[in-house]
Amino acid sequence: MKSIIKLQVVAILIAIVFFSCSDDYLDLKDKQNITESSFWSTKDHAIQGITATYAALQGHDGDKWTFFEETYTSIAYKGDDLDNNKNEGYSKTIANFTNGTEVSGPFNIWATCYAGIGRANQVIDKVPSITSMSEQERNEIVGEAKFLRGYFYFMLVNAFEHVPLVLKFEKDLTKLQVPQAKPEEVWAQIEKDLRDAELVLPSSYDDANVGRATKGAAKAFLGKVFLFREKWTLAESKFKEIYGQYSLNANYEDNFNGNSENGQESIFEIQFSGDRTLSDERHPFNYEVKPYALDGWELFYPSDWLVTELKKDKKADGSYSDRVYGTIFFDDPKSEIWDLNRPASLVPYASIASNLLRPNYFKKYAYPTDRSGSYIGININVIRYADVLLMLAEALNENEKTNEAIDRINEVRTRSGAVALVSGSKTKDELRDWIRNHERPIELSMEWTNRWFDLVRWGRGATAKQPIKSILTAHDKPFSSNFVEDKHIRFAIPSREINVNSQLKQNNGY
Repeated sequence: MKSIIKLQVVAILIAIVFFSCSDDYLDLKDKQNITESSFWSTKDHAIQGITATYAALQGHDGDKWTFFEETYTSIAYKGDDLDNNKNEGYSKTIANFTNGTEVSGPFNIWATCYAGIGRANQVIDKVPSITSMSEQERNEIVGEAKFLRGYFYFMLVNAFEHVPLVLKFEKDLTKLQVPQAKPEEVWAQIEKDLRDAELVLPSSYDDANVGRATKGAAKAFLGKVFLFREKWTLAESKFKEIYGQYSLNANYEDNFNGNSENGQESIFEIQFSGDRTLSDERHPFNYEVKPYALDGWELFYPSDWLVTELKKDKKADGSYSDRVYGTIFFDDPKSEIWDLNRPASLVPYASIASNLLRPNYFKKYAYPTDRSGSYIGININVIRYADVLLMLAEALNENEKTNEAIDRINEVRTRSGAVALVSGSKTKDELRDWIRNHERPIELSMEWTNRWFDLVRWGRGATAKQPIKSILTAHDKPFSSNFVEDKHIRFAIPSREINVNSQLKQNNGY
């Protein structure tokens, strides 16, 4: 497998042929006989370059398994909202906090992010010199590259904390053998990239380009960065700039079933089309979450703690909220899930209960929509409006605006029919705990990076700091006794990276 150095140096000409990553706007034609000296001269070249950068969102190697069985499981399995299948090997040592430096999942996170950063750096360096494009066109594509570079560094600094900061595309291998930057320097660069992107990105795209990063996506992500840095006033202000510009889907499940991709609640998604023309634009999430009884793979399950919290989420008549039914498949007369037959049909829980090995299963992304062959092309949420509303509520609460925070939470609750919180019913401290350990996990469980990165920021933060081990222990996370706070809060620097860059220092405890 490739190291960060090789990933930085690989020509983007190769990437544009072998990677694609969206429904429509990343439909690439195979380019023949392109050399480095002839490339970066037209608008098409710029589009192909930024397309390759988006492609890294799926993974560094174009393999559909990399995202879901390597990077996704590595991050998700550390959280308290999931319980991995102990009979499956995927990220098993990460889930039980016994992993060393050789495990493949963290390397794939590292490789994926630096592949994206290397491609973004090349776009940022080369596109401004393409004279056949207008200044606005050049600025927008460079803005997209900066947005993506900010995203990839956000992933790295949360996952590894101590990472090299590489801001120029280099061919000289020795110039890529650099030490880790201070985390504060990485965070500052993320803020700068997102601020730059925010200034130049368009508010929307035509139908052929939907899914690309917008001004609203840059603002939302910048607000999230402020939140992670506990810059509460800046976070509140930034989220309010997009408040009301998006809206919640009436149907909670439309966030995961492919029916509202890039729609009114979507702010930024990883694009999957289901197409297999140039690369395999599918993913196996539908198999990974479903029970063996429906020919699924049962890679992981909702944790017992999450199920308990979900079952507290009720409507005024005492029935479960829509997001309960949209999140899990469980023992309830109204609970049902799609099978994997053709044509697919909804299966009531009671009809297969006797064949289930576990009482509860996830339901998100387990739909037959956008299906090609066995697998699906449903997009994966990176950030959606409900998340923004809850982050805004968190910032408001820290800014002594607890009742206003409750109003924003109620927007999310009302969509699913959950009983609204009463204004004045919670103190600032009580609402903080409610957001952290009920509202966010109930709304966003299992979604890409959300729970684990939340635990990381609360574990590192200064505001009502919560050691991760105390949360995992309180929520009966399996093997939480193995968790070492100043070790497992971050991944090990992959040993194969240290082997090619002697300036890298291993993270504490590994």
